[in-house]
Amino acid sequence: MGRFRNLAAMPRAYLRTFYWGACSPWLSEETEWVVAQGLVVREAESGSEVLLSVRSDVRGWELPGGRIEPGEASTVGLAREIREETALRVEVGRHVGDYVRTGFRPHTARVYICRVLGGDLRSSSETLGVRWFPVGHLPETLLPWYREPVADGLANLQAPVERRERQGWSAIRASVAIDLRMRWEGH
Repeated sequence: MGRFRNLAAMPRAYLRTFYWGACSPWLSEETEWVVAQGLVVREAESGSEVLLSVRSDVRGWELPGGRIEPGEASTVGLAREIREETALRVEVGRHVGDYVRTGFRPHTARVYICRVLGGDLRSSSETLGVRWFPVGHLPETLLPWYREPVADGLANLQAPVERRERQGWSAIRASVAIDLRMRWEGH
């Protein structure tokens, strides 16, 4: 029953995502879309771990975070978003870089290293799941555009990077494949 329900929810999620990514940026948005995302890292007995979350629309593992409100500092917005999505209080640290994405859902993702200060990890209405992953064993279902920010953040670069990425058909195909797998596996 869970698989059927997960698969049956796809058309609505895909229509909403199509509008959000392909139409909304040009029809109804007046300002640039900026999101802040946290590379939340902790040390465990087995080594460093990274916190990832599963979206509630198109399912796939990603860095926690979200849209910055107008007039809100990226670091303040990121701490708010992580608390909303995971119930964790974090300290926002080093700016890893800005990832300027064009094509489907044009936006700039500002990625920061974060450290947990407190709270009890849990999912929310925005995230179906949250989990720590060993740095060397990130899930195959990590959405592909997060691999570079994770690698950059773990590389301890001296200065923030600015990377430009085009999210075209290959990114859409990859995210659909990941979404299907996640739904089939019951996420």
